[in-house]
Amino acid sequence: MPSRAGRAEVAQVEFVGRTDSLALLAAARERARAGHPQRVLVEGPAGIGKTALIRRFLRDDTHVLYGAGEEAEAGLAFGVLEQLLGRDGNGAGTGAWTGAGAGVGGGRWADAHAAGAALLEALDEAQGAGGGPGSDDRAARGPDAPGSDDRATRDSDAPGTSAPDTPVAPVTLVLDDAQWADHASLQALTFAVRRLRADRVLVLVVVRDAEDTRLAAGLRRLFTADDAVRVRLDGLGPAELAELGGGLGVRGLTARAAARLHAHTAGNPLHVKALLEQEGAGLLEALGEPDVTPPAPKSFTALVLAKLAACSPAADALVCAAAVLGTHCTPADAWEVAVADLLDEERRAADVLTALEEAVHTGLLTEAPGDPLIRFPHPLVHAAVYHQLGPSRRAALHLSAARTVRDQAHRLRHRALAAAGPDPELAAELATLGRRFAAEGAWVNAAGQLTAAARLGPAPAVYEQYTLEAVECALLAGDVPDMSEVAQRIAQFTPGGWRSYLLGRLSLFDLDRAEALLTDAWHRCDPAAEPVLGARIAGQFAALHGSMSHGAEMAEWADLAIRLAPDDTATDMIRVLRLSGLAMSGRAPQTLAALGPLPDPALATPAQLEELLGRGTLREWTGDLTGAVRDLGGVFGACHGRAASFRVVAATALASAEYRAGRWDDAIVHTDLALSLAADTDQPHIALYCRMLAAQVHAVRGTFAKAQAHARVARVYAAGGHVNPTLWAALAEAHLARAQGRPEEVLAALGPLLALAPRGDLEEPGTIPWADLLAEAWTALGDEKRATQALAPYEVLATQRGHHGALLAAARARGTLEAARGDTVAAERAFRSGLKHAAHVEAPFDRALLHLAYGGFLRRAGRRTRAGEQLRTARDLFVRLDAPPDLGRCERELAACGLGPVGSAAEREPRTRGAALLTPQELAVARLVASGLTNRQVARELVISVKTVEYHLGRIFPKLGVDSRTRLTAALAADGPDSGDGLGSGPGHAP
Repeated sequence: MPSRAGRAEVAQVEFVGRTDSLALLAAARERARAGHPQRVLVEGPAGIGKTALIRRFLRDDTHVLYGAGEEAEAGLAFGVLEQLLGRDGNGAGTGAWTGAGAGVGGGRWADAHAAGAALLEALDEAQGAGGGPGSDDRAARGPDAPGSDDRATRDSDAPGTSAPDTPVAPVTLVLDDAQWADHASLQALTFAVRRLRADRVLVLVVVRDAEDTRLAAGLRRLFTADDAVRVRLDGLGPAELAELGGGLGVRGLTARAAARLHAHTAGNPLHVKALLEQEGAGLLEALGEPDVTPPAPKSFTALVLAKLAACSPAADALVCAAAVLGTHCTPADAWEVAVADLLDEERRAADVLTALEEAVHTGLLTEAPGDPLIRFPHPLVHAAVYHQLGPSRRAALHLSAARTVRDQAHRLRHRALAAAGPDPELAAELATLGRRFAAEGAWVNAAGQLTAAARLGPAPAVYEQYTLEAVECALLAGDVPDMSEVAQRIAQFTPGGWRSYLLGRLSLFDLDRAEALLTDAWHRCDPAAEPVLGARIAGQFAALHGSMSHGAEMAEWADLAIRLAPDDTATDMIRVLRLSGLAMSGRAPQTLAALGPLPDPALATPAQLEELLGRGTLREWTGDLTGAVRDLGGVFGACHGRAASFRVVAATALASAEYRAGRWDDAIVHTDLALSLAADTDQPHIALYCRMLAAQVHAVRGTFAKAQAHARVARVYAAGGHVNPTLWAALAEAHLARAQGRPEEVLAALGPLLALAPRGDLEEPGTIPWADLLAEAWTALGDEKRATQALAPYEVLATQRGHHGALLAAARARGTLEAARGDTVAAERAFRSGLKHAAHVEAPFDRALLHLAYGGFLRRAGRRTRAGEQLRTARDLFVRLDAPPDLGRCERELAACGLGPVGSAAEREPRTRGAALLTPQELAVARLVASGLTNRQVARELVISVKTVEYHLGRIFPKLGVDSRTRLTAALAADGPDSGDGLGSGPGHAP
């Protein structure tokens, strides 16, 4: 048997083998060093040596952020992220194997997206953002590199400047035992990794099984994709086991014995180490006897307890206290808990450093110079120590820990773990804290506290109430992967208002069932006595009617919810629902006028931010696109702390206004961002309008494959027959078909809307335009009667509302229809009416389509000079929009007029000069930089890393032929007021 000294050396065993795996990791590190961020998945069963491989690989690295999952702390929201970011949450102190332990409490982030943004910033700082292309760190580079204006110090040699050819070490982020990481941290990591573009970052995720259901689906997809690196660890080979045995001090392990040991243990290093340590020379004897079966390893717990039994009382107490505090903690905290576990005489004779040295020497704890934390060498060690504690000692240590830790959430957690049974007072405290987190919008932490409260509830009714509230918070956090399972569990609860309300909330895709459940909840609720519950039920009724496009009912229920509980955060976006409902029922101008002044979005309260979002949406619907983009851009920039669903809606609303305003590159950026946010939280259903919008933008841009992909997704959700998914799928397909010139497919796509229109406010001018599409499709197919039936009601409603944008679209469709009938006088009258309305319309694409239709009519009427005027106006707009499908139609009309191209070749080609050379993402970055934002502010606005901003600027500068931020601003200004789209306002509107 190995001596006690031999046992102490186990933690220091020399690493053996794994040359192929190390080579894969080294190659990934070199690609990351070159600015190509790498995703690496290291997988293999427990004890196979995954952590040892990572530590070997990174033994000389100094830029490492490390975090590890722990099974006992899997429910501690953002616990792993706290390790990665450090105690102050900003990554301070990044160095070798940094990361503060769980001990920070989790309520600082509203949800995983806010936490992921913080992780992006930490990675930027760890990379020393500022030395690469596009950096705005004047002290670190020549000032006229991309991102600097100060030409006077062009040749600065300020500290931090590195030679261009000097390789810069990448930052490595390690997530060990990812299968035990809390879900919120996994979502935050997924969010951050998706947004790495030109960063020198190597992300290593270590997991037992990539298919483990405890892994977030988004994270699994990222790290099992074709462009990720996968390192699969199997057992060590016989030769490597022999080398391992030598490192453990076991001599004489022959090739034959090593082969048999390999067969016996499948080469699992953990089992081999346990056997070699446990049996020593006796194992060699067993391996040398073919008829003797070698012993199996004793349980890991027995191995750990043998070491623990050899410790002094002080070391034993320190190790047990550390186990209660978690897989890692500060020595001071562990000792404060430990001393309460010692007898008076033991306490007087002991000190923390001596006890820690003994624990480290026996291999039960680890510590490293510069690391403020002590850790267990393996999660199994922690589990073995913790579970060997008897119930009395474990409870006493948890109570001591509750008096030691400073974070309220952790204090309550320790008290809960010490509880021997139901504890009404403690359950109430946990519930109070959970509700406080909910009031702050910290849904993940709220759900955790309320779940703990439910476990300690003294009666079934209390358990059910806390559970219902916990499930609601999890829903708001986007953290209910199996809604049907949750609904089945809740259905077993005692009937009541909360139960029916939550079941209704879980059933919004089954509208009839949802309405029945919410109606039952309303009947069971006394709003005067339970205003919060009443507000939540009313809010869900508002959402239900919104999904059916019932504007008046949506506004009525939303207004009731606000009056019942104006500060209830669980009715998130309730003010947006109210304003949208009023607009859908024909009261948009009056609603806007009644809003009154609102503050700058950066200064707005949550309620005011909702009203700003609603005001921006209504401004778009009423045609004030400049005001809409201003409002919605401000809301999007200020909503980083809100729930993911709010940010998805804000990004989509902004993209919608940008599309109508002709800012199509920006619209693409924001639709992509909204869809990414929805996917990151496994809530793709909340972004179906965004799918339609993305299909529409790509259709007019002529990128039909992308448009088709978005339309297909929307169609999948429409299969259920619900109003909104059907609406968005129909419009996505119709806009694609229109751009492709296929009127019969437009009719097929819009057919379902004819049945839906009587059930909702789908014809309100300015909200969801589709009547003009339908009328023009019927006209193109020669059915003037149906075209009239589709168009006439829309014309009447648009006239009643006085909506210039809707009247322009209706005039275009009417002119086309009358021309098809042969009534040139009526057609001329309609087109001229459209031009009058165009003087009040900002939307450039709508104006362009009108000029194209009118020019085509004039050409066919033989009035080529006037036709040329209209067609050239349309062409200019299509060129500046970069709308190839409609530009091609316009060019064909001009050719039919016998009119050649006008202007230089550069002016005739879309997107061939200035900002038009930039990709949508580059243009978005360039505009924000030109507006005066720093690179870090741009990164926060677009939810990307600073290194990605620098990467884009490094490409933008040479494309535009500029070498400073000042010249970038001038280059964009030269392209027109919209910096790339070049689309000013319509006549009568300020740019």
